Amino acid sequence: MAEATKAETTKKAAVKKPKAVKAPKVEASVPRLRIRVRAYENKVLDASVKQIIDTALRYDVVVVGPVPLPTEIKKYTVNRSAFVYKNAREQFEMRVHKRLIDILNPNAKIIEALTNMSLPSGVNIDVKMI
Repeated sequence: MAEATKAETTKKAAVKKPKAVKAPKVEASVPRLRIRVRAYENKVLDASVKQIIDTALRYDVVVVGPVPLPTEIKKYTVNRSAFVYKNAREQFEMRVHKRLIDILNPNAKIIEALTNMSLPSGVNIDVKMI
């Protein structure tokens, strides 16, 4: 009997079931405020993102994020000497950290609160309505 059950299970395993195909997710066109925040220091960036989210939650709106985007790294190689020592070089890099925040169904109060908010220097904000 044990051999018969093994054979039955291998036959069942050999028969492939068709996979269920999911219908594409169709979202209703919900107005959103897309905020991209960029900074050189990640601690300052996270503090400003927290401040933005706290402001948004104070006005009872739905916040999606923060979504960390890939860090942009710019590398520069510079000669140490002007003339003689060609092989002596220094390498520098700049890291730009980015976060993405979506605010669903924004109202006039939240937009005004976000424009009047003061953030630390070195933090760049791009706001788009999509």
